Amino acid sequence: VQLVESGGGLVQPGGSLRLSCAASGFAFSTYAMSWYRQVPGKERELVAAINSAGGSTNYADSVKGRFTISRDNAKNTVSLQMNNLKPEDTAVYFCHALWVYSDSELYWGQGTQVTVSS
Repeated sequence: VQLVESGGGLVQPGGSLRLSCAASGFAFSTYAMSWYRQVPGKERELVAAINSAGGSTNYADSVKGRFTISRDNAKNTVSLQMNNLKPEDTAVYFCHALWVYSDSELYWGQGTQVTVSS
């Protein structure tokens, strides 16, 4: 099983980034997918989630209207489009997969750093 994130980097405030997560080794279309983020000394927090079919999404209040999560079940990928980035969005972003039939079947990616700074 692998979840491989890409697309992180350094961006100025107000800029955009698109994170991608490539999944392999499991039945992607039967997993809800999420993006979490974590800064040093703080708990990992949910940023955005999308159900297995892609028809339902939810977002943290702090990113509503700026971030969009999407998935392509044919390509086994999930993406996070991040617009109007703010310094407080700086964090390591993790891809997360949760099997729809059991909360104990879950996977994490290794994380990708996003830094928003001028």
